[in-house]
Amino acid sequence: MFAFLTAIRKRAACALVLGLTGLAGCAGLPIAGGTGASPTVDTSAPAPVALLLPRGDSGAGAVAASMENAARLAMAANPNAQIDLRVYDTGGTPAGASAAATRAVNEGAQIILGPLFSQSISAVTPVVAGRNINVLAFSNNTAVAGGNVFILGQTFDDVAERLTTFARRQGRPSVAIVHADDVAGNAGRDAILRAAQSSGMEVATVQAYPLSQQGIVESGPRIANAIQQSGASSVFLTANVDADLPLIATTLPDNGVSPAQTQYMGLTRWNASQQALNLPGLQGGLFALPDNSAVDAFNQRYRAAYGSDPHPLAGVAYDAVQAVGTLLAQGRSDAFSGSSLTRRSGFQGAYGAFRLLPGGTNDRALAVAQIQNNQVVILDPAPNSFGRGGF
Repeated sequence: MFAFLTAIRKRAACALVLGLTGLAGCAGLPIAGGTGASPTVDTSAPAPVALLLPRGDSGAGAVAASMENAARLAMAANPNAQIDLRVYDTGGTPAGASAAATRAVNEGAQIILGPLFSQSISAVTPVVAGRNINVLAFSNNTAVAGGNVFILGQTFDDVAERLTTFARRQGRPSVAIVHADDVAGNAGRDAILRAAQSSGMEVATVQAYPLSQQGIVESGPRIANAIQQSGASSVFLTANVDADLPLIATTLPDNGVSPAQTQYMGLTRWNASQQALNLPGLQGGLFALPDNSAVDAFNQRYRAAYGSDPHPLAGVAYDAVQAVGTLLAQGRSDAFSGSSLTRRSGFQGAYGAFRLLPGGTNDRALAVAQIQNNQVVILDPAPNSFGRGGF
């Protein structure tokens, strides 16, 4: 059952879940304030758009290739948008990202899509800050969002808000937050705290554990006792399927926190592992998913075009080009401005509806899923639009 617990030791101290999968990147420095302004687009010619990817990184080269494919797929889906897509290799390093961004800007790029890793985003920021060039980055690390930088990855805040709001409507008035004592766990804890306050849920207790097998086992009785004493009607876990989730989702029920009485919820994608779906402690548990119909449609188009499945992160690159292409197709000279990018109606992407927010983060339409008999069941589908009838 715990075959992937060894991954706990491999989880980097700087890990923060990126985008829609478990790829990680270190947190960068907060971004200084910016205007979100942009160069004027010449609507009579293809707009130069830079795509920064870690092509030369041996560990992420395959991801980069899939993301580039997805970006070109989005171009094909927007035939009325004139896009001059230029791909630059970051090498997967901050220095490489800085050099790539500098070259892109010097060669006339009017907007930058990427890079992939959070630390590389921080390296790109000084390059574009004085040029009024916006960046649609592929991270979900809110620490690097703001000013000229917009992040496209699904954020912890989005998931936490979706699940706490749903649980509150289902008659769960209070929540216990259980998190790993590391960067990702602490970031998840803070997101759940914000979401609970927004949705009107009482935070009954907040409990941390060391990110190790021994630490989780030894912390289990203490955490379980705190949950039971608090009277929490739900438990929100920050744990990852490839690290601490199997053990914490077993330790808590073994110490008396029954899933039959207490609603378990998860900040991460529990269906990323069939092994996680088989855990007794997660039966009846809730987690969030993007719009399945949108994901299926994107995967089918990708397979038809390239003969293989896309990498789980490829859709983020698709979404970046989809946003750019949608605005360019309208013939707008301000297509790359902050006000255009943050339009309230948002965009339709590989994972469903999404929109960029003025602060540099994003909203994504998410479904509420539940594990029932080792299978994923959608309880509340993802909204397909924003505003009336959407969210």
